[in-house]
Amino acid sequence: MKQNRITPVMSSFVTLASHDLPFDPSQWARLESAIAPGKMIKVDTADNDAVAVALAEAEVAILKGDLDARFLSAPYLRWIHCDHAGLTKSATPEVFEKGLTVTGSAGRSGPALAEHAMMFALLLCSGYRDFYEAQKRHEWRRVPEMANLRALSGRTMGIIGMGHTGKALAVRAKAFNMNVLGYRRRDEETPEGVDRMYCSDRGEGIDEILEQADIVALVINLSDATHHMIGAKQLAKMKKSAVLINLSRGPVVDQAALIDALENGGIAGAGLDVTTPEPLPEGHKLWDMPNVLITPHFTASLPDRSERSLKMILDNLQRYRAGESMLNQISQEDLWSKS
Repeated sequence: MKQNRITPVMSSFVTLASHDLPFDPSQWARLESAIAPGKMIKVDTADNDAVAVALAEAEVAILKGDLDARFLSAPYLRWIHCDHAGLTKSATPEVFEKGLTVTGSAGRSGPALAEHAMMFALLLCSGYRDFYEAQKRHEWRRVPEMANLRALSGRTMGIIGMGHTGKALAVRAKAFNMNVLGYRRRDEETPEGVDRMYCSDRGEGIDEILEQADIVALVINLSDATHHMIGAKQLAKMKKSAVLINLSRGPVVDQAALIDALENGGIAGAGLDVTTPEPLPEGHKLWDMPNVLITPHFTASLPDRSERSLKMILDNLQRYRAGESMLNQISQEDLWSKS
């Protein structure tokens, strides 16, 4: 999607860079060289005084985390890069009112997130939790429920969200000989591995995916438009044998409705890397549900993740200088006003 273009005020702009960005000395040197003839100021973002001094002249900021009110009031700031994928906390009304350009590092961990979704799919559809419990009891036995277990091959994967992770997941699901259905906003070319694409730009929704899919994977950004995208009505459309995987953000799902569906046989199971709230309270019902797998909003890192981040930043630095469209730029469609 093309974004509004911006042009730097000065070719030798000042860049604030968060000191905890995951770069080694050679990567820092490459970043500083790319910023030249501008000046890079490395700061500890927890040090308010140091941030204030840098923001008094910075036109660009490269952060490890999200932006906050300090950056909204900076006099010359025009572009902020947040080195992570989900920019929900940065897609606020104030950011758009100020006319700030905000980009992120979506895609740097896409393959790992796709693998995480496949891990949930394999574990849930194979009934692995029961086998693991039997192993801990040193039991070698088969139970009648095993007759209902099916391989992923031939099943249908519904992917809600066709960004970097969704595309990577489609390729992996197709490698397992699955039928792959996808959903996204834009009516664009169908990605590799997707058998049928649904697009909101064509007036299509997710109902058909929910009705057909054996596995529904949520890899969509959280915004005002996607808040509680999956609620009681949507869960009721899913097969009773289906499982839901959420790798997006907790509020994309109405968690109370999900618990009800899991308890009452509305769906067979869920794999949750995100919840509401995070972390879950110690006594929360989801912890002990036998048909739920939980990971703590954590995915194994790719060995070249920091290099992938750096390349995105360097690419956007070139685009910024040239006044070209920026990669991974948030837009009004990403607005999150419920925080």
